[in-house]
Amino acid sequence: MASLDLVNVKKSFGAVHVLHDISIALEDGEFLVLVGPSGCGKSTLMNIIAGLEEPSGGTVNLMGRDITDVPTADRNISMVFQSYALYPNMTVAKNIEFPLEMRKVDKAQRQERVRSVAKLLQIEHLLDRRPRQLSGGQRQRVAIGRALAREPQLYLFDEPLSNLDAQLRVDMRTEIKKLHQRLKATIVYVTHDQIEAMTLASRIAVMKAGVLQQLGTPHEIYNRPANTFVAGFMGSPRMNLLKAQLVRDGQDLALRFGEKGVQMALSAAAVSPALAAYAGREVIAGIRPEAVSLCGPGMAPGPLQCAFEARVEVIEPTGADTLVLVDLGGHEFTVRLDPDLSLTPGQQLRFLVDLGKLVCFDPQSEALIAAA
Repeated sequence: MASLDLVNVKKSFGAVHVLHDISIALEDGEFLVLVGPSGCGKSTLMNIIAGLEEPSGGTVNLMGRDITDVPTADRNISMVFQSYALYPNMTVAKNIEFPLEMRKVDKAQRQERVRSVAKLLQIEHLLDRRPRQLSGGQRQRVAIGRALAREPQLYLFDEPLSNLDAQLRVDMRTEIKKLHQRLKATIVYVTHDQIEAMTLASRIAVMKAGVLQQLGTPHEIYNRPANTFVAGFMGSPRMNLLKAQLVRDGQDLALRFGEKGVQMALSAAAVSPALAAYAGREVIAGIRPEAVSLCGPGMAPGPLQCAFEARVEVIEPTGADTLVLVDLGGHEFTVRLDPDLSLTPGQQLRFLVDLGKLVCFDPQSEALIAAA
């Protein structure tokens, strides 16, 4: 496979700047997912890697070779498109074989490669069919098979699952994950679906308005988001982001929410020196819904927990769990609880927060305040 280095890649269309100094180093065998809202520049960056767009600045290096100005056909890259891009008049076998035929690969070798890829993707029984006779999931497997047949140094996937229904997306996501584990291939994958990003990636690049917001593992992105945009974009339901005053509570610190003065006491272990410097000032507190649990009668907070009371506003059973919207000092706050709880709107309940999962952001820059 291959390593990929993007160095200060820029792209402008006239006066419109689409990409701003994107630098990403991708190791051999990594699965990088580019994620962000529509129009953030992720597909443009993918097209620059593929050679379908020319950058306005910066370089693209594949296996240490500068390919910035190398034609698409000479980059040894395969791409899987959102639209499948299959030839309707060709059989599945011919669709998979076609790129090899264009490269003048020996016929016997082509046919062996088609059989090998079809077996890997479990589409051997489809080789004589044409695209119109296939389901969406089968077409996507054929498109992936065509990319695999070339045995390129790098695979590019541009929102390959967006045309599939919800259940098929989940199934195909699993198949792509298995495929990567088998092949140890180097993959760059574009999606706007943060669940796809979290489940597939070895590393995630979160983008907004052409700027790389954070590059890290799914664990880093989810638990230590670099700013409020990443915190709110990654995760479903999204992280609770609430403005709070960091106030003195005796020798300790506490977060005070809203005009009603609801407070969360912070243990010393949960307060880094960087956060302590904000004492007496406003911060943005970030708490994931699953970092909150019900506090039963007689339960006391542990050393890395704090308790608060809030009124239940809305209850949303999802089957696997129950999402509960509560009023925290005049702010809406989402809690993820067990599925079998019997709750009613208007209840006043006591909750526990895992302070090990608390993150705080600067209210001006919206950047993460460094952890301990």
